[in-house]
Amino acid sequence: MTFRRLFLLAGSLFILLLGVYSWNQRTQALDTITTNVGLEAAGGVLSGLRAVQDAVADIWSNYFALVNVRQENLSLKERVRDLEARLMAQGESQAELKRLRQLLQMPTDQAWRPVGARVLAGRLGPNGVLDSITINRGYATGGRPGTPLVTNLGLVGRILRASAHNATALLLTDPSSRIAVLAQESRSSGILTGQGPGRVLEVSFMERGTDVSAGEILITSGLDGKFPKGIPVARVLSVAPSNYSQFLAIQAEPLVDLRHLEEVLMLEPTGISVPTLPMGPPPVFVGPPAPGRSTPSVAPDGSSGGPRLQPSR
Repeated sequence: MTFRRLFLLAGSLFILLLGVYSWNQRTQALDTITTNVGLEAAGGVLSGLRAVQDAVADIWSNYFALVNVRQENLSLKERVRDLEARLMAQGESQAELKRLRQLLQMPTDQAWRPVGARVLAGRLGPNGVLDSITINRGYATGGRPGTPLVTNLGLVGRILRASAHNATALLLTDPSSRIAVLAQESRSSGILTGQGPGRVLEVSFMERGTDVSAGEILITSGLDGKFPKGIPVARVLSVAPSNYSQFLAIQAEPLVDLRHLEEVLMLEPTGISVPTLPMGPPPVFVGPPAPGRSTPSVAPDGSSGGPRLQPSR
């Protein structure tokens, strides 16, 4: 391309632009077109930027909202756990209160003072060979060896050995346990012997011809001097003549669920002698003879059986 051609092309473009400019000055058409095109382009760009800005703002606000929701959710979960723990504690307290109220229904007279004790463990350590429990009372807090243990349902056993603040109690199901009992209806006496955990009890030295039947309640007679008289102990399961002696072969079961004990009552002797009433019904619960006396208490009707106590069922 020569210089002449370039000059002619530049001149032609100049004349064209000058014509367009002159035409636009008269009609303002190009200004209108360019203005509209610029507005549309700017509007499109600004709308896109605004959409991006709104999206980022929504994501940011939603992120903080989700963080707050997460924190609130964690706080609510913690509160729910706390309320559940309180509810469980309240339920346990209600159950304990119910058990203690039932425990206090055990009737006693002035010769015996009930003292509550909590069961800490079952067969434990060196005492594992014995059918025993460990309680939170020792000789410094009233838990002396020989002290009877009861619940509102009946006899549990007696304390075997004690430290300052804890004690081991021998249950009535232990093979070394011997308890003098009376049949509540027939008033026949015998010795209740434990046979070990989970096994039935046996009654020895109850003579043949005695009118004892299955379902009859056995109560402490107080003749052994170890337990107050009249505490329910066991229920007769079966009665049969013995093949080896003149006594009956009697099996019984404890009235108390000895595998699920949580609280018990210790019966401490007060040394107070309860006088025999000359008239009227005898007291519901009669303790063993006062110190220095070897004869059992006598009921107002002259019998030596003593009063009867119906256990809670």
